Amino acid sequence: MKRRTALACTAAFALAACGFQLRGTAPQSSIPFKTIYIGVPETSTLGVELKRNLRVNGDTRVVTDPKEAEAVLDILSETRDKVVSSLNTQGRIREFTLLYRLRFQVRDNAGHTLLAPTEITVKRDQSFNESQAIAKEKEEEILYRDMQGDIVQQIIRRLAALKTA
Repeated sequence: MKRRTALACTAAFALAACGFQLRGTAPQSSIPFKTIYIGVPETSTLGVELKRNLRVNGDTRVVTDPKEAEAVLDILSETRDKVVSSLNTQGRIREFTLLYRLRFQVRDNAGHTLLAPTEITVKRDQSFNESQAIAKEKEEEILYRDMQGDIVQQIIRRLAALKTA
């Protein structure tokens, strides 16, 4: 037992010494804006998750009036698609590809473009079985929610990479 503990401690020290660090979310303090307005309806699940991620981890404050914001994030379009990927020998659906596309832009309060219209596309494959149709619908909802979380993280990383003039 002592040998395992010593081995685990040695491995932990070796990883710490080489600079290994788990990739987390982008440090929110690196977002170059103190205030941001997010142009989505209050009931949008994407907007709620994006606002929550910005509020939780940093000093960037989400404001309700675009005139008070240093930056304005406009959601230009948001689409969810479901494409048949493969069929079985009887011609029935065996697999779908779920696509989640988001187009957005970032501009400053004077209207100058900080980030030109950008599209993020995330996709997931989902197997399908007619006898499990209800379970597959729930799985699809979970996959879309996971894809939305991935898009939110990508937006935050892109915001952190922006440089203001």
